[in-house]
Parts: sequence; C-alpha cells; structure tokens
Amino acid sequence: MDLDAPTALLGGLSPAAFMRRHWQKKPLVVRQALPGATAPITRPALFDLAARDDVESRLVAQSAGRWQVRYGPLARRSLPPVGKPGWTLLVQGLDLHLPAAHDLLQRFRFVPDARLDDLMLSWASDGGGVGPHLDSYDVFLIQVHGRRRWRFGRVADESLVDGLPLKILRRFEPEQDIVLDPGDLLYLPPRWAHDGIAVGECMTASVGFRVPTQGGLARELLQRIADGVDDDGALYRDPKQPATATPGALPPALVDFARASLERVLCEPGALERALGEVLTEPKPRVWFDGGAAAGAGLRLDAKTRMLYDDRRVFINGEAFDAAGRDARLMRRLADTRRLDVRDGAALSDGARALLDEWIDAGWLHRSTP
Repeated sequence: MDLDAPTALLGGLSPAAFMRRHWQKKPLVVRQALPGATAPITRPALFDLAARDDVESRLVAQSAGRWQVRYGPLARRSLPPVGKPGWTLLVQGLDLHLPAAHDLLQRFRFVPDARLDDLMLSWASDGGGVGPHLDSYDVFLIQVHGRRRWRFGRVADESLVDGLPLKILRRFEPEQDIVLDPGDLLYLPPRWAHDGIAVGECMTASVGFRVPTQGGLARELLQRIADGVDDDGALYRDPKQPATATPGALPPALVDFARASLERVLCEPGALERALGEVLTEPKPRVWFDGGAAAGAGLRLDAKTRMLYDDRRVFINGEAFDAAGRDARLMRRLADTRRLDVRDGAALSDGARALLDEWIDAGWLHRSTP
C-alpha cells in the first residue's frame, strides 16, 4: 500500500494525510468511496450466520419508544418479519467467516493491525437503528445496500436514558445530517455521537477498532507475565524480625520483598513486549481453526489468524516465537501482507519451515496457489 497515494476510499486523501488530518480528530464523509459497492452477503445468508454458535450476533428492535435487545445465536424463526419496521440484526466479525468481508477489512490496514478489530454488518428494516449513542473507538461506516440516514455531532452531555437495554444518549443534538447511498462512507472519531436510521431496507458495514482500557490491559499483561515467570527459588527470609506486639501489621520487609519480586519480573528484558504481543494476537472467543493443508506452494494466513511482530519476535494467535535474520524478515512480510510466495517460502530455514508446518496443521496458515 502506497501511504502517500490519493485514494477514492478516503475521498482523494492519501492514508498518510487521512491519519494526520482526521484520525481521532474529526469526521469525514466520502461519497462513492467504494463505487459499485454491494453487500458482501445476502440477507438470507446473513440470517443463517446469526443462528450459528460460533458467530456473535444481536437483535435490536424498537417500537413506540420501547427498546428490546436479544443476543445470539438467533434462529431465523426468532427474528421479526422482514417487512416489520424498526428492527436491526447486527453480526460481529463477519471478516472471520466470509472472504468478501475479510477483503473489505483489508482496505483499512493503513491503521496498525494491533488496533484493527473486525467488520460488523448490520441489516435493518425501514426505520431500524440502535439509537443515538457514543463509541469509545474509531469507526468507518460503509453503506453496502440501501440507504441510511446518519445524524452525528459532538456532545456536551454524555448522560444516558435510564432503564434501557442500550446506552442511548439522553440529549442528542446533531451537528450534521446526511444520507448515505451504497458506496458512501462516514468516518467518526471516538466519542462522536451518532444515530443511524435505515431509509427502507439497508445494510451497513462497520470497521471497528480495538481500544484497550488501561486497567484491563494491565490485568491481562500482568497475568501473561506471571504465567511466564520461572521461579528462581528465592525464599523470603527475615532473620532480623523482632518480636511484635502488632501481629496483624504487614511486615515492612515482606512488603519490600514483594515489591522487588514484581520489579524483577517487570524489568526482565522483553517481558512486557512479549506479553503485549501475545495479548493482542489472542483469538477472539468463539474462534476455532480447521487444521489440514490444502494444495499449493504459496502460503496465506487464515482469516481468523492474528499476527504481529516486534524487533525480536513474531506473535501469532497468542503465542510468541523468537525470530532473527532472514527468517525474521520473511515472517514480518507474512504478518504485513498475510501471505508468502513460493520463493519466500523456500528461503526460510529448515526450522522456520517446520514451524510453519505446525501452523498449517493447526489451521493458522494455509497453502495456496499464486
């Protein structure tokens, strides 16, 4: 991807210019970002996906100011009639199950994969939506079928309506009001309020991004680091502990021992980077891989595989592997392009090829034709 080349996807901006001017700063409306865009899946096929155990889905319906939310799997018979207004079916992670959705998501890889989350598709009957709300993450909203009216703007009051199963803003005063046609795109930074309402039957694809919270990420990292700690056998000793009349008090020496134990683990070279790479590539819940090697001499990552790297390791599906030299360069190419051609595969060392064979057996990687 040429980061400095203007692209219709971003309204004539290059990815580099978009990230400077708009990313986490201000919205962007692009007419015909994807000319001729069509839905990556038919309505019946989307309804079938929503009924599967390995697919995250939800149904949102509203009538006369009353809202209802149901979570999948959702059998077809449990969905309202198609002609009934005011309901929406949302299917998360469509890119994990559908090549066309996966290909659409790849267009947005000018943002680091560590931040890119998934592609959600919402089908809505006339008047369907999820109400005015805020997201904590950036989002690209792409109209792929029918029309949807979007109202959006900044908010001064983030209070929510009480007693609803959705986080709907109590006071929403939009700054802009637009209607997207198939192929149009709307980018919104985090915390910009928005309300999308279907104008007739429509489908909207949403490219969402991962936003770890500081506390949540700290918990995951500490757990990962703790799991990888080798006990050095050092025992707490307190030969100078005097007799105490306050046995319930924490001994200061034990506090110091605990602090030094944590500092030793956290200061271990590469421990934080390793834990972070493992956490960020951990597959989502409900993700399963089908093992086995298809015919072909090239290599491609499975659509469900998450792969990242730093200057010492490659990370794939929650695991870390040391890599250096030519193997490291080729592994990084695999992470960046999600495939290796025949020549690159042949250039790997015997050890690296053996490792990739294990990934193929696990279903993380597949052989492919050029």
